[in-house]
This record gives sequence, C-alpha cells and structure tokens, in this order.
Amino acid sequence: MLSLEDNNLLCRIGPGAPMGNLLRRFWVPALLSEEAPEPDSPPVRVRLLGEDLVAFRDTSGAVGLLQARCPHRRAHLFFARNEECGLRCVYHGWKFDIDGACVDMPSEPPESNFKEKIRAVAYPTQERSGVVWAYLGPRELTPQLPDLGWTRVPQSHVHVTKCVQQCSYMQALEGGIDSSHISFLHRRLDLPQYSLTISGQGDLVYAFNDGSPRFFLKETDHGLLIGARRDATENAYWRITPWFLPFHMIVPAEEDAVMTSNSYVPIDDENTMVFRVSWNPDRPLTATERAEYEDGGYFHEEVAPGTYRPLANMDNDYLMDREMQRTYNFTGIWGIQAQDMAVIEGMGAIVDRSQEHLGTSDSAIIAARRRLLSEARSLLEGVEPYAASHGEVYRARSIALVTPNSASLEEAAKATQGTDTTA
Repeated sequence: MLSLEDNNLLCRIGPGAPMGNLLRRFWVPALLSEEAPEPDSPPVRVRLLGEDLVAFRDTSGAVGLLQARCPHRRAHLFFARNEECGLRCVYHGWKFDIDGACVDMPSEPPESNFKEKIRAVAYPTQERSGVVWAYLGPRELTPQLPDLGWTRVPQSHVHVTKCVQQCSYMQALEGGIDSSHISFLHRRLDLPQYSLTISGQGDLVYAFNDGSPRFFLKETDHGLLIGARRDATENAYWRITPWFLPFHMIVPAEEDAVMTSNSYVPIDDENTMVFRVSWNPDRPLTATERAEYEDGGYFHEEVAPGTYRPLANMDNDYLMDREMQRTYNFTGIWGIQAQDMAVIEGMGAIVDRSQEHLGTSDSAIIAARRRLLSEARSLLEGVEPYAASHGEVYRARSIALVTPNSASLEEAAKATQGTDTTA
C-alpha cells in the first residue's frame, strides 16, 4: 500500500505538482496527426497534463500548440481562424504564430509596437508515426524524443489509435504492466481455442493454466524490465514487458508478431489519453490487420463518432452480458480494452492505494510506483531524469516465448536480439 501523501504525489500531475514537473521533463504524445489533418484546418481542443490547449496545423504544415486563452481578453482560441501561418482570435483579431509571437494586432493603431510585447504561451511539437508530441517543460531543458521502436519505422508499418479513459494515468499504467491479471480478466472459457485466436499470442494458454506467475525485475535506464515466468509443461513461459518512463510500455508478443505499444498520457489528474500503436519493425501492416484495428479489434477500442470515448464505457457497464459471463468468458465483457477499463475505472478516478493489500504478483506495480516517486523526489532536489535526455535508452522491445526451465530473465530477453533488444 501507499500512504495518502505518496498516493497524491504519484497522481497529481498539474502545473507545479512534483509529478507534474517530472512528466513535463519528457516529450509526451498530445494528439493524433489526423486530428489536424491538413494546413489551415480547424483548431483542435487539447487538454494535456491539466492544461487547456489548442493545436493547429499552420499554412506550412507545422503544428502549433498554444495555451487555449488569448492573452488579450482570454477568449478561447478554439474559435480562432487558422490562416496564413497563424491563429487569429475572432474577438479582436490578434494573431499568433506557432511560437506564440503576436504577428498582427489590428485593434491597435498602425504605429503601435504593442504586439512586439505580447506572446501567447506556446509549446514545441514534433511529429512521428502519426502522433504529435509536445514538450511542456523548461525550454532550456528540452529533452530528446524517446526512441521507441514504433517511432522509427515507416508509416506503412504503424497503426495508431487513441481513446479516453476516466481515471488517473497511474491506474491505466498499472493495468498495462500487470502481467498476472491476464490469467483471469481476459480468460475465455474455451482455453485452447482462445490461445489460437490472438495474433502473436499463440502460447497464451500457459498464462491461463498458471495463474500465479513468478516475477523477475531489472532496473534499467528506461524504467523497468518486467519478466513474468509461468510453468509450461516441462519448460517455462515468459512474458517480458519493458516499462518506459514515464508512462509507455509494450505488450508482450511473439518474436515475429505485430507488437502493440501503449502510452498512458494524463489529460488531468482524473482522466487519461491512451495512445495504442500496433506496429511491425520488419514489414508493412497488411490490409487485413489495419481493418481489424480500425474496427476495434483485439487491442484497439471502437469509439463513438466524433469523440475518442469508447462505445463500451462506464455509463453502459461496458456492455456487460451476464449470459456471456456464464458461458463464454470470465467477465461477460467483449474486448480486451473494455475488460481493462471496467476494472481500472471501477476503482474510482483516483484509487485510494492506502487501502490496498498487495501480494507477490504486484511486485512490478510496486517497483514502478517506487521508481516514479524516486524520480519526482530527485527532481525536487535538482536531479534531472536521465531517460529524458537519453532517447536511445528506449530502444527495447517485449517478448513472449517458451524457454528451458533453467533460463534466467536476461537469457529469455536475448530472444529479442537484433530487433530492439531488452537485455
């Protein structure tokens, strides 16, 4: 369990909060490129790390990210005109470029130099693989973009979606790195058939036959290497998950499979954007694979048109079917992500971790919490996070595989050698 003080330190991420300051030392996913699809397209509302922002793609194709309120009279810039390399407030016509400079102030006399004294708060952005990344920290400390595997492959190899979850980023992250829950939450009642229906998860049946994995953890520069080892007849079944500071991970999958990466980005203290990326380092995704992801397949939710809220959500009990629960799967809920959301959102917006009773299967969760708390406290003492300025440490991948019983975590992880090795 955590003290209430530590729980607040872990979950409060707004401007000025210690964890908020830590997260602002990293580049973070802010929106999908498709949300600002072309030059001079309409501005987009963005809420990120507790701040209300507006994103826009200017005439040159660059993406700007400004604080949402105009510096003049605080009108919302969502209603602004996106024109001629700038965002023009419709209230009095003040216009700002992607760097926040006021480039036109038609409400003032022509001879006035007032516009040269006014700036909107602007944050730098970069685009990689269909995602617009933003940096909300001190400009003089601008870090490297994390060199995650999916950010370094051609667009043809990647499919990205986004959804909103109504809970703290930490609950979502903990669900992502918790390897023990798959033995229960995602279990179907026809185990052998289930193990063959999920691409890249052909040996998942071992996870259902052994519900108490043994965990092996390794501290790394990028965060943690999490190994969950289960019995597999006369061998061992490993699911090895890299967790990357501050909130990225890769779902374990077989060596040649399409991989799925998740980034759990705080909208504010009580809401999270989950960016899901299915990608293959060696080949383009097939039309069949893309169609499955677009239809809300295994790892990607179907969302309500015009929003990023899943169709199965807390308001409709995640479309739970008690007959399905009795005859087909463990939860009566269709879809991996809806099953995850039911339990993590059901804890409340910010779970009271002082009321938990943790066991050995929670060792990875405990280690991740300790690492984030340690990083936040170190920053309070003036120690900058190493990973933020060393993007190369993110070159790791996950793996799910069967090994001899004698294999160690490091030996099992060597199966990824030559792609983005985790060890």
